[in-house]
Amino acid sequence: MTLTALGTPSGEAAADRPPAVEVTGLVKTFDEVEAVRGIDLSVRGGELFGFLGPNGAGKSTTIKILCTLLRPTAGTARVAGFDVVRDRTEVRRHIGLVFQETTLDDHLTAEQNLRFHADIYGMPRAEVRPRIDVVLEMVGLTDRRASLVRTFSGGMKRRLEIARGLLHSPRVLFLDEPTIGLDPESRASLWRYVDRLRAEEDITVFLTTHYMDEAERCDRIAIVDAGRIGALDTPSALKASVGHDRVRVVTTDDDAAEALVRERLGVETEREGGALVVLTPDGEQFVPRLFELGLTVRSVSVSRPTLDDVFLAYTGARMADRQAAAGRSPMVAAMSRGGRR
Repeated sequence: MTLTALGTPSGEAAADRPPAVEVTGLVKTFDEVEAVRGIDLSVRGGELFGFLGPNGAGKSTTIKILCTLLRPTAGTARVAGFDVVRDRTEVRRHIGLVFQETTLDDHLTAEQNLRFHADIYGMPRAEVRPRIDVVLEMVGLTDRRASLVRTFSGGMKRRLEIARGLLHSPRVLFLDEPTIGLDPESRASLWRYVDRLRAEEDITVFLTTHYMDEAERCDRIAIVDAGRIGALDTPSALKASVGHDRVRVVTTDDDAAEALVRERLGVETEREGGALVVLTPDGEQFVPRLFELGLTVRSVSVSRPTLDDVFLAYTGARMADRQAAAGRSPMVAAMSRGGRR
């Protein structure tokens, strides 16, 4: 199914499709270390699915199992409908990979890198040139097809790797921190190409990232810690799960306003920095009710929980415990959260 006009399936349409990734009771043990401890997961076809977690949470191990690079100790996993243990060759034919570190050959041209990939995947010769044309155009590198990769910027290399991952028309594309080390402009450019490929190719994207603004793009997010999934939902639902919106109001008479808000609206308020603060599930819907009371409002603002709040809520305590056990300070622990896995 080509989705050039309609875009990628979402919502109810995506829910009706077979899972692109299906994991049940997944366990992986290294000697006495249990890296993955019973993960259950189902990713719908066409989703942009985020897989988040701190260092050592089990993300990399899980992805290696899904990409047939590791065998699970227990449990099952299917990707694109194929078992990762029994059908390894079929799984590999139906997935694309973009790693954190570049794996391109700098001494070959962009087209030569792609042709080498086509040979590895056994693509029919008649299909290779037309498909190279398509993926290079998709990532904006058509005019650099004959250039040596060593002349490419970091962002261009990442785009070429995405083109390579798409060359054999995979059903699932794994992006493992695809923008790490890129400048903001290159990150934004890369995401424009990812959005385009999702609109033009019938593909599921499985993403790991430490950038919360990138995670916001996902249809759903799984947060994994200590080898288990602690939360799985849409970004908005996850944010709602860790706290209410905060409506901060400054009026001409905060004492009178506080009494009126409590009496007429039946909500609790608190004072913070010379302002009233109301906790509510939906701040935007609550604000008009304030004006209906006839208050003279000088300023009003609504702040919501962020994915950073969600991430820390589901992993922060565990991480602090582990860092404390290792004799590291909370400050060092906090700094490590932004690092690589």
